[in-house]
Amino acid sequence: MGMDVLALLLFIAAIIIAFVRHVNVGIVALAVGVICVRLFGMTDKTLIGGISSSMFCTLVGITLLFAVIKDTGALDLLAKKIVAATGNRVWLLPIAMYIAGFVVAGVGPGAIPALAIIPALAVTTAIQVGYNPLMLAIIGELGLMAGRMTILTPEAAIITDAASKAGFSGVMMTVLICQTLITLVYGVIVFVAYKGYKLKAPLHEREADLPAFTKNQLFSLSGIIMMLVFMIALKINIGLAAFASAAILVLCGVAKDGECLKHLPWGTILMVLGVGALLGVVDKVGGIKLMSSAISSIMTSSTATPLMGISAGLLSLVSSALGVVYPTMMPMCADIANQVGGVSPVALMAAVGSGGSMAGLSPMSTGGALILAAMGTNIENFNSTKQTKVFVQLLILAAGALFVIAVVSGLTFDAITDLTFHP
Repeated sequence: MGMDVLALLLFIAAIIIAFVRHVNVGIVALAVGVICVRLFGMTDKTLIGGISSSMFCTLVGITLLFAVIKDTGALDLLAKKIVAATGNRVWLLPIAMYIAGFVVAGVGPGAIPALAIIPALAVTTAIQVGYNPLMLAIIGELGLMAGRMTILTPEAAIITDAASKAGFSGVMMTVLICQTLITLVYGVIVFVAYKGYKLKAPLHEREADLPAFTKNQLFSLSGIIMMLVFMIALKINIGLAAFASAAILVLCGVAKDGECLKHLPWGTILMVLGVGALLGVVDKVGGIKLMSSAISSIMTSSTATPLMGISAGLLSLVSSALGVVYPTMMPMCADIANQVGGVSPVALMAAVGSGGSMAGLSPMSTGGALILAAMGTNIENFNSTKQTKVFVQLLILAAGALFVIAVVSGLTFDAITDLTFHP
């Protein structure tokens, strides 16, 4: 048995053991990682280096900012006002959350800033109305995954540049349509799977007259705007931007930092970082490459599009879609299309866009990790058993997303490309 196969088996074993024993999977993953680095001739520094400082900064910064906002009551009141605006038409909330994600990402910032806002708002709103928080957060993130492909975003700039180097221009309309279709299909599947249709009215009786936001609450909500300004105008890292905003709010007396720090989901943060570190070891010995190579080896004209989507998703598990997956895989699409024959390179680009995005639902990626963090901050008694259960659900949802990409892209992307792309 090769090291790559063994590494994959140990990774799967760590998740299963944690789930069966009701232990935080991050703790188990780090323990298995200690064994792995010795089996594979690595040092402890390899495992420690796999603990992402960037992910730590993002998770702690964003959850701290929203803990400050929540401490003032502003986030709960905002969720109540959103629910009140729909009356008894609760079916509007998933639609509204999808549109909110699309707009926040699509007007220019892209997916990363939107991820700072949508999961926290979706989880809080779901709790207020009675929807499953995971379901509503997933639908909101699917919206921002579609919105990130408008021509205004950083994602569009990277994809357009990669496509132009391969000799193609004007690809973003096709990519946007394909990604929107995928996210809508999967959003409906998630809604049905979590039986969202069974909720006919808000679970909790609406308050007759909701109070207006206090000055303190409005100031706390302005922290979100400050964070976006820091990120977009000053090009500050998302986690550091959130820390800076939270610091300004705390220094202005909006909330007590000690109380807010107590409410951070430290168990969830340990879970995400620990599993990410183990996955980094698996990647270094070739586990992820093994899966990707196995997929690409069976590529034909009929399977190339779905398999490119799955390959992009697998790569996205261990790297940034924006920083690695898109710049690396988009330029490959023209060569692969030429080698395989009978497939459009633009359809392959759309598949890479979808796979790189939707694998982000995994708890090892930013999208899934922030959903976990939002649930840890807002759900009482979110213990290790519940954390592990949601962790596994997010893994299943990410795998399900790749399956949906394979089916929908294989059936529709070439046809959509023929209709919308005219070189």
